[in-house]
Amino acid sequence: MAIEITKEDGITTITINRPERRNALDLPHMADLAAAWEEFRDDEGARVAIITGTGKDFTVGADLKSFVPAVAGNTEQMHKDMLEGKKVGPEVGLTAVLRNFELWKPVIAAVNGTCVAGGMEMLMGTDIRIASENASFGIFEPKRGLFPGGGTTVRLPRQIPFPWAMEVLLLCEAIDAQNAFRMGIVNAVVPADKLLDEAQSWARKIMANAPLAIEATKRSVMHGLATDLKSAYDYELMQAAEVFMTEDAKEGPRAFAEKRPPVWQRK
Repeated sequence: MAIEITKEDGITTITINRPERRNALDLPHMADLAAAWEEFRDDEGARVAIITGTGKDFTVGADLKSFVPAVAGNTEQMHKDMLEGKKVGPEVGLTAVLRNFELWKPVIAAVNGTCVAGGMEMLMGTDIRIASENASFGIFEPKRGLFPGGGTTVRLPRQIPFPWAMEVLLLCEAIDAQNAFRMGIVNAVVPADKLLDEAQSWARKIMANAPLAIEATKRSVMHGLATDLKSAYDYELMQAAEVFMTEDAKEGPRAFAEKRPPVWQRK
């Protein structure tokens, strides 16, 4: 399988394993990756996801030799699928890169190498990014007369300072791991042999917190980024009210008073 899923102690690790194509994704592998995200979203036992790649690349995005021709040459079937309510090629691709996909559980990117084009677009849909020292980043589509339509032109300027976002989007040059850290694209840079250990360490720290509160926090952040300030504050209060009514909201202070780790029930 080019999209591998492993689960352990609440952590789902999704690995793109197609090194012979630099972890590029054709349409079937886009569909597999989209399905992996949906499986993680719907798995009640899964708390945090880690996305990574094998070999020298995280992912270089869509496999241009097969993905674009497959989409362009299959419009009749895609139209039929749309009428039946099925996801079509472009929609599958957008889910694969976490665009237009509601996922309130935290996602950590463990960037093991080259992260460009669709890989960069998927990165913008993750919450925490750990990069190996040999990782590199970039948006190269305009170099080839294409457009980065997987969300980067929308998400990148909202996540890092505007001048740096425009530098990435308009120069279309490779960015090394340290510059990505300086720009705020990634949270940390670590040696390659420590990458997954570091990502798992961050995942375990997240999992020490109450799952419903964590998911409500992410919902509030994402909603706030997409609306005006008053609506964002109103939504935040709604999320707070819902969390304070949970059993976990009672367990947290009780465990603190009793000087023991909390036992979260997700209710």
